[in-house]
Amino acid sequence: MPESNDNNRSTRYQQTTWDLSELLPSEDEDLISEKLNEVEDAVTAFEARREDIEQGVSRDELPGILREYELLLEQMYTLSAYGSLRFSEDTQSPSAITLRNRFQHALTSLGNRILFFSLWWKGLDDEVAEALLPLEDEHPDYRHFLRDLRRFTPFTLDERSEQIINLKDTNGISALLTVYSMLANRLEFTISVDGAEKVCTRDGLMKYVRSPRPEVREAAYQELHRVYAQEEQILTQIYVNRVRDWHSENLEIRGFSSPITVRNLSNDIPDEAVEILLETSRRNAGIFQRYFTLKAGWLGMERLRRYDLYAPIAKAEHEIPYPDAVDTVLDTFRDFNPHFADLAERVFARSHIDSEIRKGKRGGAFCATVLPSQSPWVLTNFAGEVRDVATLAHELGHAVHSMLADGHSVLTQHPVLPLAETASVFGEMLVTDRLLSREADPFLRRELLVSAMDDVYATVIRQTYFVLFEIEAHQAILDGKSPEFLNDLYLENLREQFGDSLDLSDDFALEWITIPHIYSTPFYCYSYSFGQLLVLALYRRYLEEGEAFKEGYLRLLAHGGSARPRDILAEAGIDITDPAFWQGGFEVVEGMLSDLESLEVDDTR
Repeated sequence: MPESNDNNRSTRYQQTTWDLSELLPSEDEDLISEKLNEVEDAVTAFEARREDIEQGVSRDELPGILREYELLLEQMYTLSAYGSLRFSEDTQSPSAITLRNRFQHALTSLGNRILFFSLWWKGLDDEVAEALLPLEDEHPDYRHFLRDLRRFTPFTLDERSEQIINLKDTNGISALLTVYSMLANRLEFTISVDGAEKVCTRDGLMKYVRSPRPEVREAAYQELHRVYAQEEQILTQIYVNRVRDWHSENLEIRGFSSPITVRNLSNDIPDEAVEILLETSRRNAGIFQRYFTLKAGWLGMERLRRYDLYAPIAKAEHEIPYPDAVDTVLDTFRDFNPHFADLAERVFARSHIDSEIRKGKRGGAFCATVLPSQSPWVLTNFAGEVRDVATLAHELGHAVHSMLADGHSVLTQHPVLPLAETASVFGEMLVTDRLLSREADPFLRRELLVSAMDDVYATVIRQTYFVLFEIEAHQAILDGKSPEFLNDLYLENLREQFGDSLDLSDDFALEWITIPHIYSTPFYCYSYSFGQLLVLALYRRYLEEGEAFKEGYLRLLAHGGSARPRDILAEAGIDITDPAFWQGGFEVVEGMLSDLESLEVDDTR
């Protein structure tokens, strides 16, 4: 798989944990106390400006106040990120849990003391606020940040209420989600492969759902459901209370019209666009039902079982060494744009990646951007699958996106969640396209296209149906429905998703309690669907335009969160409220499926 001309390069890339010393050089008590005292002093200094700010400031004075506010937030974000990342690397470590909780409680208290600034700004009359906005050519980031804050004005409470909610969240729902993470990440799974029993983490287990052997795939899913079923009552109750807390705070207290509108406002995506996205995805589920029927024939089956969803077409298992995977991703990025690759390589050069699989480590993968001046930190659980190469490309795409936007303020560097998937999914597609372009064998080309179709399914339709389940589950919980009802609801969700394209066993009714996002970040998952379909449209343009495409694409990424999503995408000629745009993404998917259907492959070899 690697195509590097440097024979020694791969030796630099080994699976390790990350280095967090850039955030906190050590966990020495004197240093921790010193850092917390520095934040305390900065908060006290900012508090001293409260009376002057509330009595009235000029347009010329406001940028200086914002700069002080920005530096203060940078100090707070640094400590918060250290606590969070330290916990992610070992969710069972008492010292990591204690430090994370310590930082959370201290920073919540300090954050409450500077809350007056955002409340003051959101409470101004429109005319007054407009007159105070910094000039576009002098302070564009500050101007956008202030305008963006005012979108939340209708749902903002008085200062004391906001402070109480912050404290309630820290000691309540945030603490409960910490318990969820600790519980889920301590689970162990046992699977028998080739006569040997293997004990593994969830990420280690899930590699077996892509085994070429059907009995191994079935055993992996059944073990996943068996272990989670032992915690069903606790996990269900955590979710029920998560939903009730979400409703109480956001609908009853803040006045949002529905649970999902909370996420839509945070994402700055119109409700209409999200509804069109979900409905268009739902309408196109048949494309993947057709694909699963085709795949069953390749596997010599009359019909797939749900256990076989990600079955490979090849007859042998392939394990990809981590150094080879890194080389493949970096070489692919370099072919697209040398700067793209240089930025990705910076993550490795600064030891900002944790790629090992360890008991207690948070499962899955993510990229954490802390400050514009720092390279992001990337977590993966690399198990040697082709899919892990795509995941690596995905998370490094996030990192590149952040670094392209590092010229912006910490207030505006982060893109909203749906746009945050733009570079990550694009990176995955670059890797797939690279491998396809170098492969003439129809048998291997089919294998690559099958892997790509599996990924698009998992990123678009699967995520869409998670959100559709959440919408119904939130209402069911508020209606007092039982845990058994939620299981039935999820099973019905799967039946609609797959139609008659596969056999669905009842043990998948519990799958929903294994999905971390619906606990930690309700309605997050449509961001994946949004990002994938957006990138399909962008990637089609890249194939058509070639080099001419790249400048505009990199400019899109460099915006970060410094402009509204609709405005950023309008530059690229995209209207996210146009159903035809979303349907265009599915036309690309249908083209991939047609390519698969037209391949002539000798399956007897």
